[in-house]
Amino acid sequence: MLKLFNTLSRQVEEFTPIHPPKVGFYACGPTVYDRAHVGNHRANIFDDVLHRALLHEGFEVKFVMNITDVGHLTSDADEGEDKLEKGAKREKISVWDVAEKYTELFKADLKVLNVIEPDQWLKATDNISEQIALIKKLETKSFTYKTTDGIYYDTSKFPNYGKLARLNLEGQKEGARVEANKEKRNPTDFALWKFSPKGEKRQMEWESPWGIGFPGWHIECSAMSMKALGETFDIHTGGVDHIPVHHTNEIAQSEGATGKQFVKYWVHNEFLLVDNGKMSKSLGNAYTLDDISAKGFSPLAFRYYCLGAHYRSKLNFTWEGMQASQTALDDLLGRVAAMEGDAKIGCAEYEQKFFEAIDNDLNTPQALAVVWGLLKSDYPDPAKKASLLKMDEVLGLGLAGARVEEIDVPVDVQVLLDERQEARLAKDWKKSDELRKQIEASGFSVKDTSTGQEVGKIK
Repeated sequence: MLKLFNTLSRQVEEFTPIHPPKVGFYACGPTVYDRAHVGNHRANIFDDVLHRALLHEGFEVKFVMNITDVGHLTSDADEGEDKLEKGAKREKISVWDVAEKYTELFKADLKVLNVIEPDQWLKATDNISEQIALIKKLETKSFTYKTTDGIYYDTSKFPNYGKLARLNLEGQKEGARVEANKEKRNPTDFALWKFSPKGEKRQMEWESPWGIGFPGWHIECSAMSMKALGETFDIHTGGVDHIPVHHTNEIAQSEGATGKQFVKYWVHNEFLLVDNGKMSKSLGNAYTLDDISAKGFSPLAFRYYCLGAHYRSKLNFTWEGMQASQTALDDLLGRVAAMEGDAKIGCAEYEQKFFEAIDNDLNTPQALAVVWGLLKSDYPDPAKKASLLKMDEVLGLGLAGARVEEIDVPVDVQVLLDERQEARLAKDWKKSDELRKQIEASGFSVKDTSTGQEVGKIK
């Protein structure tokens, strides 16, 4: 049975859905003001592995993801500019066009990463009435108060506020800095509805019982997830950065409104670092999939890179690591492509080890180790292939599409390859390296595998 680390309980628990075999699964999606970077996509790959693991277990999964196209301010303290408005000014197009542009690019990214598309996409701007209705419900239960810039949630009215992040609320009050919004009753209070600034016409604003404005970022996830999956559902995922603010606020407003547990299993992935530091656009290291492709790497090599670390461990992104992942993936695809014949029965002992690793809180590094162990085993190729394809239903590396690439090698390059093979047999490594450089200068790559030299065309 699948076991997951539940952020709420701080322990690994056996996954038991509320209404088996149905599973309600909500993932925090993108704020579509700019291109998603590879740090964002680590979360998407994690979501996909979890989704695939649930499907393998035989569950009927309803996977929902939101599109934040309004209300996400540049500060988690409900201050600053709306990110969509900021993106529109940067690109000199409407906020609606910005949202459409980056939504489509995000979906295209998921496709090349071999991520199974959600069963339902939910856009914040399509669900304004649902968000207003939820705020009104909180208002009737006395969870809200009004300031000059919006309607706020009073966190002191929710006894278990901070339970997800284990926040020390008294300590926060004692050590709180001077608030930008001095009208807030508590440092942790957050905006449910923001009023449009006086004298300024926003591109995205709506009428509400409290005045013209737009929803806060947090309210959309509560309103839309409960609309799609019910007031209590099974799984909610997101990055660890969402724990102390966004997801904590989701719990407060959802459970404040319904009086019921909002989510049974909270599951969070760790950060993707760059050169052991923070990834950010201002530092120029927030790489996109286009940046990866420009360096000759495939998006699936990045997926392999992510699978090489446990989702709850920080992962450091380097170009050297990408090269190692590309080499490993190419080797794996090449071996599968070269396997002839089909078998209905695979290698049971390796399949058992693989799925034990997946069931153990999605231990993908251990699962990959099982894959390579199977490749080195004495099982016949047809059985190996059957097991590898079954494993890849969770890994999502595209092994079913692996094909032997026919390469037309010129005579002069083949002569160099033959000479290099002789040099390697004679253990003349210096000459072997010199010949490799000549081969690469001719536009071809050469990789040494257990079955000999593997030749590719340098793009």
